[in-house]
Amino acid sequence: MKRVVIIGGGIGGLSAAARLAHAGYAVTVLEQQEKVGGKLQRIQLGEYRFDRGPSTITMTHAFRKVFASVGRDIEDYIDFYRLEHGTRNCFADGSVVDLSADPAEMEEQIARYSPEDARRYRAFMNEAAALYGQAERHFMNKMLVSWKDKLSPALAAAFIRIRPLTKLSVLLRRYFSHPNTLALFGRYATYVGSAPDRAPAIFAMLPHVETELGVFGVRGGTYSIVEGLRQLAEEMGAEIRTSLRVQRIAAKGGGVSGVETECGFVPADLVLANGDVLSVCRDLLGEQLRPAMTNRHISTYEPSLSGFVILAGIRRRYDKLRHHTVFYPERYGEEFSAIFARREAPADPAIYVCCSAYSEQELAPEGGSNLFILANAPYTSGAWSWEREAERYQGRLLKQLAAYGLEGLDREAEQLASYTPEDLERDTSAFRGAIYGISSNSAKQTFLRPSNRADLRGLWFAGGTTHPGGGTPMVALSGLLTAEAMIRQHHS
Repeated sequence: MKRVVIIGGGIGGLSAAARLAHAGYAVTVLEQQEKVGGKLQRIQLGEYRFDRGPSTITMTHAFRKVFASVGRDIEDYIDFYRLEHGTRNCFADGSVVDLSADPAEMEEQIARYSPEDARRYRAFMNEAAALYGQAERHFMNKMLVSWKDKLSPALAAAFIRIRPLTKLSVLLRRYFSHPNTLALFGRYATYVGSAPDRAPAIFAMLPHVETELGVFGVRGGTYSIVEGLRQLAEEMGAEIRTSLRVQRIAAKGGGVSGVETECGFVPADLVLANGDVLSVCRDLLGEQLRPAMTNRHISTYEPSLSGFVILAGIRRRYDKLRHHTVFYPERYGEEFSAIFARREAPADPAIYVCCSAYSEQELAPEGGSNLFILANAPYTSGAWSWEREAERYQGRLLKQLAAYGLEGLDREAEQLASYTPEDLERDTSAFRGAIYGISSNSAKQTFLRPSNRADLRGLWFAGGTTHPGGGTPMVALSGLLTAEAMIRQHHS
């Protein structure tokens, strides 16, 4: 029986663990945090329950595939429920758009501030659906580890059809002109840690994903996905060990031999690193063992954006809020210059608020709200110190939210805590504290991500930095696809 060590118990690592254990491998998952989940953690502050990490859940079929791959029904583990309106979008001019699967409802809402944009909405959504179709058929569900995979005629044709050199913002301006609509659909670039004026047009598929495929809540909070995957992996026979940090990936005879940990050596025939590829290569592999492409370019990859998070528990409800709400500044887009060019926290960012108690009151006290508040932020660098600035920046965001109608958070909140990119880097070994690994601010970083298979025999990668990319469902697929590629190679 081949022994597999999986470094990192995030969603990708747990998905891979279940599939590999089901295939007969002896699987051990090593997680450095106290609980599995990677960037997705459950936080209990008094009577308020929060999910710190991914909160907007889409593409539930990706998770379903993981469970189906081992003969299980996801409904026995995770309870998804579709939200009637995906996200409430509140603009600086007072306009509100509640994301809806009904195109007529979307047209009506957009027409209140721009009849011209409303007339072009369906044509844009047709293009979004076409882009999603190409991505789903040719990129998201296939492993691209060899040049044969990457140079297949079907993939080349699909690559041309998605217009990889066209930027998302350019595509949006072919359909829309009003700042509200451009912000509404431009914000999807942040779902992959990028800026709308730099990310490729392929990400225009995401409005289709949210409206047609749906935005979902998870009963008990988003961390229930992690709990379901952990249960699945353990039922398949995987061993999961937490609070155990891997110090080095060991090699012998041109292949992996195991990992060194704080508590000794763990032998392995195969190693799957579910951590950030760049962090793993920098911290766990000697220079001579690193993948050639990654070793040459660790310092030249641009990390994705990060985020500054406030968790606020308050014994009141806000009429403006839905399960997901975004408040846009008057000049949306300026924050990306601050984040990627100056590497400092933006002065006037869009602010996302998740209040899961809107859908499940039991996640907060009666009449209370559990607010996960997120502003995009730069990856860690010497240009900005969260140790010095976190408290001041928290106050700034709470003041902005008060202006948007969420008064009293600074005075009345019963629970108030912040979480910075520096905290994220420390807890999860995320490279430079980036949420999504590397950014998708260029065609190269979007479509030529670090490979799932390393040059070192027996070493594999899964997660947001590698194929098929960042985002919770993509990471689940990354773990599943990588596990199945490992099974094919080592059973051939």
